[in-house]
Amino acid sequence: MKRNSLSSFAVSLWLLFTAVMLQAVESAKGKYAHMLFNELFEDYSNALRPVEDTDKVLNVTLQITLSQIKDMDERNQILSAYLWIRQSWYDAYLKWDKDKYDGLDSIRIPSNLVWRPDIVLYNKADDDFSEPVNTNVVLRYDGKITWDAPAITKSSCVVDVSYFPFDSQQCNLTFGSWTYNGNQVDIINSLDSGDLSDFVEDVEWEIHGMPAFKNVITYGCCSEPYPDVTFTLILKRKSSFYIFNLLLPCILISFLAPLGFYLPADSGEKVSLGVTVLLALTVFQLMVAEIMPPSENVPLIGKYYIATMTMVTASTALTIIIMNLHHCGSEAKPVPQWARVVILDYMSKIFFVYDVGENCTTPKKEKEERKLEGDDGYQRRHKEVRSHLSSWNDDCDLKEKLNGNLNKSYGVHGENVRETVNCCSCYKMLIKNIEYIANCVRDHKANRAKGIEWKKVAKVMDRFFMWIFFIMVFFMSVLIIGKAA
Repeated sequence: MKRNSLSSFAVSLWLLFTAVMLQAVESAKGKYAHMLFNELFEDYSNALRPVEDTDKVLNVTLQITLSQIKDMDERNQILSAYLWIRQSWYDAYLKWDKDKYDGLDSIRIPSNLVWRPDIVLYNKADDDFSEPVNTNVVLRYDGKITWDAPAITKSSCVVDVSYFPFDSQQCNLTFGSWTYNGNQVDIINSLDSGDLSDFVEDVEWEIHGMPAFKNVITYGCCSEPYPDVTFTLILKRKSSFYIFNLLLPCILISFLAPLGFYLPADSGEKVSLGVTVLLALTVFQLMVAEIMPPSENVPLIGKYYIATMTMVTASTALTIIIMNLHHCGSEAKPVPQWARVVILDYMSKIFFVYDVGENCTTPKKEKEERKLEGDDGYQRRHKEVRSHLSSWNDDCDLKEKLNGNLNKSYGVHGENVRETVNCCSCYKMLIKNIEYIANCVRDHKANRAKGIEWKKVAKVMDRFFMWIFFIMVFFMSVLIIGKAA
């Protein structure tokens, strides 16, 4: 028991000694850090380029880390991004021997105390020209300074919306010195591309790369070269949101336009359906126009809307023309012979158009019986009535002749003769009235048949244009999907 207590006491003493020594070391390092800071910045000036020879070029290494895409304003063509900007360079006047300062190899000091390169974003599109964030810099014993600063940048980006919502964009971030030329400050990109390891996934855009290129440009004002590093951000739009909210409703609405030809002409809703579809497409077109910039490049979905609205307008105009054909009455001209051959004989069979008042559910035998009753039955009954009336007329003429002979030969007079004559005169009047009624019915049938023919022509044309517009909508939808692919 005594040995265990002694061993635990020894361990406690050793831990206490270690903690005291560490504290002493930290305090010693803090003391050396103050000494180092006072000695380094006693005669230091952050206003001049920190090189021993003024003809020597100061190399600045630049590295960009993309953290997040905050916004892509297509209408104003501005990209807002959250970046981490790392710059490193060597200061010839901020070096020390770390052995003199108890092995102190680096210190962290405010960035405004040291000279900093004036590297800015050339294509900045922000109204706020504020200074960079004054974060600390890491100063090493060999004079290397590393400055990490976060920044929310707004850069101009040329947006091409020709294939919206299946478009890809390339936005440039160009960094360079504002006042120093290439003979004074040279910019070197530490990596071949921007760092995307800490990128927060965006809900609208996919990042397909961020290559970096160094450019050396000689401007017209100066003969010295001006280097810059351009990071090209390659973006691909996630189109699912726009497909389900803009494109798919348009496709579904556009398939309603050909169905207007299938509506019965007497319903009075054919033109109303076309106008309603046109108004719905106009609303979606305005939504797209609010998102897109007012440029000459019409987006793909905008072209699809325009083509669909043109098709709906044409279908509504054709519906009005076909309704005029449908409502042609008995006063209209007869259907031309070519229309009877082409439309009533051939096209009606191709598009399965039946006579007005019939449909595809009526059995074939009933149709034939109705047709016989309507056409041949009427002709047969008319002939029978005329034969009976003519036989009655002949009988009356024969009776009149016989009665006349009897009167001449025998002088026979009586009630029978007068009754026979009166009966024959009544038959003649009846025959005239029935023939008049039959002629009126025949004329009415002919006028009604003329109107029925025009209605059938209108119905055939409705079916013809319905399939034409269905095919047009289908190919338009396939075309836009093919261009997107």
